[in-house]
Amino acid sequence: MRGTRALGCALGEEVRITVMGVLPEIRPGDDLAAMLADIAEDAGVAPGDVVAIAHKPVSKAEGRIVHLADVVPGADARALAHETGKSPQLCQVILGESRRILRRRRSLLVCETHHGFVCANAGVDASNTAEGTVVLLPVDPDASARQLQHALSGVAGGRVGLVITDTHGRAFRRGLVNIAVGVAGFEAVLDHRGGRDRDGRLLVATDQALGDEVAAAAGMLMGKASGRPAVLVRGLSTSPAPGTVHALVRDPDQDVFRAPVGADGVVR
Repeated sequence: MRGTRALGCALGEEVRITVMGVLPEIRPGDDLAAMLADIAEDAGVAPGDVVAIAHKPVSKAEGRIVHLADVVPGADARALAHETGKSPQLCQVILGESRRILRRRRSLLVCETHHGFVCANAGVDASNTAEGTVVLLPVDPDASARQLQHALSGVAGGRVGLVITDTHGRAFRRGLVNIAVGVAGFEAVLDHRGGRDRDGRLLVATDQALGDEVAAAAGMLMGKASGRPAVLVRGLSTSPAPGTVHALVRDPDQDVFRAPVGADGVVR
């Protein structure tokens, strides 16, 4: 079937991912939960399914759109604009969405958002939005995910998982990959510690980033300009839970890449 891919999971079952129907251009205040529920019902959503949706329609429905002409840049933003070549208004928005700037190189800004995500430009995105505007990440992506998940579970007649996705780069890999920025309805990380591998060896450091895996798989079918930003994942085994994306965010105390490094190259 066009728009559907089948993947084999670790236990040999088949997991199917299917792109769902078209959503119209979303505007602030639109009832995205009802609109998503409609196309999910058309796709035959059932208990145990997981739905992934790009963050852009979520953010637009929540009014997370900034008109750059309305932004008044401060001194820090003007200095950053001079350094990067970005507009002072855009730099002001990026700074407002950032807990801190981790790395900068010419026009590249790698930021830590207030959510704890590490990504370019603090997730501020100028694609698929009107000229002169940018779209921000949801203020509370987990809360957004819970609202959508509740509507989908009502249509399905049982628990449905929900993942809100965004495309992020990776420090040591080329290309962009969809990751989870909001999760509801299932455990985003599976802890396999204490289990055994095929040869009977004890697993001591094996966490499976299931929320990110769903997002990455869904990204294969999400078109940037197709108007079809939602994907149905069926056949995936998930652990029922309220769910949170923060399970996927590494604690800074365990992050050797952001930790101070001494002159001898040792992480402090």
